[in-house]
Amino acid sequence: VVLVDFGTYTCINWIRTLPYVRAWEERYRNDGLVMIGIHTPEFSFEHDLENVRRALKELGVTYPIALDNDYAVWDAFSNNYWPALYFIDAEGRIRHHRFGEGDYERSERIIQQLLRDAGAEEVSDELARVDPRGPEVAADWDDLESTEEYLGSRRAQNFDPSERSAWGEHRSDEGARPLRRNHWTLAGNWTMTPEAVVLNEPNGRIAFRFHARDVHLVMGPTAREMPVPFRVSIDGAPPGSSSGTDVHEDGSGLLDEQRMYQLIRQQGPIDDRTFEIEFLDRGAGAFAFTFG
Repeated sequence: VVLVDFGTYTCINWIRTLPYVRAWEERYRNDGLVMIGIHTPEFSFEHDLENVRRALKELGVTYPIALDNDYAVWDAFSNNYWPALYFIDAEGRIRHHRFGEGDYERSERIIQQLLRDAGAEEVSDELARVDPRGPEVAADWDDLESTEEYLGSRRAQNFDPSERSAWGEHRSDEGARPLRRNHWTLAGNWTMTPEAVVLNEPNGRIAFRFHARDVHLVMGPTAREMPVPFRVSIDGAPPGSSSGTDVHEDGSGLLDEQRMYQLIRQQGPIDDRTFEIEFLDRGAGAFAFTFG
C-alpha cells in the first residue's frame, strides 16, 4: 500500500498536514505502508537540493522524497494541488485522493482498510496520535479572513504603491495612505521581479493589513553568506506574546535561509491589524504572505 504526498517545503497548507503524514508513516510502516513524498517546487529557490534537504530535515521528514523539479510526476498524476494525497492499494490502483488540508480521520481509516485488504492482520482501529507545533498547528479557520498574497509582479493582486510607479524599481520615503484589509505596500528602495520583491538598500519595509491569528512570509536572503536582520511590529508595537516561532518578543529576527517564516501568532482577540517587517540590511527577498 502506497501513500503519495505532493508538497513543497514553503507551502503552509502542506506543512500543516505534516504531523498527520509523519504519524501515519511511523504507525503503519510495519503493516506494509510505503510513504513517498513528491517535492514539486513553487518558487525558483525550491529547486535547490541543499535548500530542500535542510528544510525537510528541520520539518522532521524522514521518508523518501522524490525531487520533481520538472513537474514530471505532477503531470503524470494530473495533479493541481499542494498538498495532495493519493492512496494506492497493493494492486497499484489509486483508491482515494485528498486535496488540501483536513479530513484526517477518513484518510487514516482508508489507510487501515487498504492495509487489511492487502493482508495485514494486526492493523489497529485506533488513530495515530499527532503533536503539531509552531506553524504545523491548524489554522484558526473561524477567524481567518486573509488569504495567500504573492509579492512578485507576476501574481501580486493587492499591492498599494505609496507613490505612482510601475513594476520594477520602487523607491519611497513614506508609507502609503492607510491600508485596506488584505492590501500591502512597500517603503524603501525595492526591485519588483516577477517572483519577489528584493531590497536594494537597508531599512526597507513591507506593511500588510490582515485579519488572521498567524502571519507567515516566504522569504530569504539573496546570498546565503549574507543573512539579513529584521524586526516586525503589529499595529506599530513589538509583537510580545504574539510573536511567531521565528521572531523574538521584541520583534527581532534573522533572515538566514530561503523558507517560510512564522512571524506572528496572536494570543488575544483577532481583529484587523497592520503587520510591518523592516529589513535592516539590503539583500532580502520576499515572495508570499500566508496566514493561519
